[in-house]
Amino acid sequence: MGRRRYVQLLSALLYNANLAGFVRGTIYTGSLKGLCVPGLNCHSCPGAIAACPLGSFQTALGDIRTKLPLYIVGVLVLFGVLLGRAICAFLCPFGLAQDLLHKIPSPKLRKSTVTRWLSLCKYIVLFIFVVYLPLHFLRVNGVSTPAFCKYLCPMGTLQAGIPLVLANESLRAIVGALFQWRLVWLGIILLTSIFLFRPFCRFLCPLGAIYSLFNKYALFGIKVNAHRCTGCRACVNSCKLDVHQINDRECIRCGDCLPLCPHKAIVYKRKDTKNEE
Repeated sequence: MGRRRYVQLLSALLYNANLAGFVRGTIYTGSLKGLCVPGLNCHSCPGAIAACPLGSFQTALGDIRTKLPLYIVGVLVLFGVLLGRAICAFLCPFGLAQDLLHKIPSPKLRKSTVTRWLSLCKYIVLFIFVVYLPLHFLRVNGVSTPAFCKYLCPMGTLQAGIPLVLANESLRAIVGALFQWRLVWLGIILLTSIFLFRPFCRFLCPLGAIYSLFNKYALFGIKVNAHRCTGCRACVNSCKLDVHQINDRECIRCGDCLPLCPHKAIVYKRKDTKNEE
């Protein structure tokens, strides 16, 4: 198992360190819940010790008429400037789930022009479900509903909905059509992940859409040594994602292309530039 997989597992365990919550079927409400983790990790998960940045952002938008969401916007900008979409590769538990499912032997659907166009859908999801609906609709008693979390987030169902319903008989008695829809939606995404590499990350994740805006300029990650690169595109052709070049909006900066470059032109940014020439 590679180093990236260890980092993925460790981050998922750290995000959800309240293991007793899974047994009791309760949600952690301690002081750490005011902090945000970088990846998509449901704050309502019984194990979650901190908040999801996407859920926090939607909640903050609901209060924008009385206060500006400076904290969560600052957190998202900080994560983006530091790591960009490397967060998707290393620090997102749902990315890990999709990676593992894709390892199941099966026919695999390759990237194409169609998948490249579909990758734009996550920006539509970001605008409609994360920004527009919480701001202008779905307000109950003056409180905005986080539309993405409520209707489309598969991690909320996997991490929070299913464990809480299994652990609480009272919840099992009141689940309805919305929970059934979310189970079906989760099943579709998980099943698709077997045949298509990271479909949620590529086509639907609004958090990845936000981080992609910083991808080209993020401080840590990978870069191409222009002196060594010959434009052979071995990196792009070998990548399962819909990238056109290293560090474009679809690159998750995972580093899997490093050993595949015949000219050793792709390096981690942390390396001394003298060693790259």
